[in-house]
Amino acid sequence: VQLQASGGGSVQPGGSLRLSCAASGLTLDYYAIGWFRQAPGKEREGVGCINSVDGRTYYTDSVKGRFTISRDNAENTVYLRMHSLKPEDTAVYYCATDHRSECGDNRWYAVSLYDYWGQGTLVTVSS
Repeated sequence: VQLQASGGGSVQPGGSLRLSCAASGLTLDYYAIGWFRQAPGKEREGVGCINSVDGRTYYTDSVKGRFTISRDNAENTVYLRMHSLKPEDTAVYYCATDHRSECGDNRWYAVSLYDYWGQGTLVTVSS
């Protein structure tokens, strides 16, 4: 089982990026998928999560209204669209699953609950 996050890069403040989370050996549409990020010198934090069945999404407050998570089950891929990027969004971004079908209001952001992690992709927001 492998998850792979991709699509990172360098953008100026206010710019946009779309990250992808692709899987091999795992059918993503069965599972809730979380996105996390880790900035230099900081702990990994939850960015958002998408349920498997109803597609309900959850976001941390700092990205609400700017980031959107979606899934394309035909492509076995989950996306994180990021708009109005800020320097504080600079981090390595990861996708992960805890093999549940729903994110859960009070647990989707808990790093320790996720057991499959993709390799991260670096997002740098700088002028």
